[in-house]
Amino acid sequence: MSSLPHSLVLLLAAGALAGCSVAPPGAEVHDPYEGLNRRVHAVNKAADRVALRPLGRLAAQAPEVVTQPVVNFSDNAGLPGTVVNNLLQGDVEGAARNSLRFVVNTTVGVLGLADPAGAIGLQEVETDFGATLARWGAPEGAYLELPGFGPSTERDAAGRVVDILLDPLDGLGEVPDPVRDLSFPAKVAEQVVERGQLGSTFDEILYESADSYAQARLIYLQNRRFELGQAPAATDEDYYFDPYAETAE
Repeated sequence: MSSLPHSLVLLLAAGALAGCSVAPPGAEVHDPYEGLNRRVHAVNKAADRVALRPLGRLAAQAPEVVTQPVVNFSDNAGLPGTVVNNLLQGDVEGAARNSLRFVVNTTVGVLGLADPAGAIGLQEVETDFGATLARWGAPEGAYLELPGFGPSTERDAAGRVVDILLDPLDGLGEVPDPVRDLSFPAKVAEQVVERGQLGSTFDEILYESADSYAQARLIYLQNRRFELGQAPAATDEDYYFDPYAETAE
C-alpha cells in the first residue's frame, strides 16, 4: 500500500470537517441511520458468531508465549501511523515517545515480537486520525456501524479511511520487509487474540443483552468520548471492546 500524499490527507480531512452531521441540541445519541446500522450490526454479529468468536476461543487456549508476540508485533507495526497523528495533533512529546518505542522494539525487540520498550517504561501514546479530526474541530457526526469494523461515527469513519490509506511504513526505507508485509495480517490476528481474552465481556454485550445494538452503541460512544476528553469514564460494566477497531491501521 502506497503512502498517501499530504495534500490528499488534507483534502480528506476537509471533507470530514464539512461532512459530519450535527446532532440536535441536547441529543446524547445521534443515530439518523439506525435502520441501516441495525442491519449492518446483524451482519457483524453473525460474522462474530461464525468466525471471530470460535477463533477467539481457540486463541484463548493457546499459550501466551505464542499469542503475545503476535500482539506485540501488530502494535509495533502500527506505531509509525500513530506518530503521524501525534504530530498532526501537536503532541511532540507523544510523537517522540512513540518513535523511540518503535526503534527499540524493532531492533532490540526483534521486529517488535518482544516489548523491551514497555519494560523500561516507554508505553505507547495511543491515538488515531479520528482523534486528529476531533482536535481540528470536526463534530462527532452521526453514529455508524461499519461492516467488518463495528461501531463508529461519521468523524471516526473518515479518520479510519485516512488511517488505512496513510501508510508511513512505505516512507521508512530502513523498516524491515516483514514489518511492512505482515502488519495487516498481524492486526487481524491481534483481534482474534483479544477477542479470546475478552470473550465473556464481548459475549455479554452481543448475546446476553436485551438489545445488543443499543448496548454496543451506548458503550462505544461513552468510551470514545472519554478517550477524547469529552465525557466522564464509563463504568466498569459499560466497558466495550471493539474487536474490529485495529484491523485497519
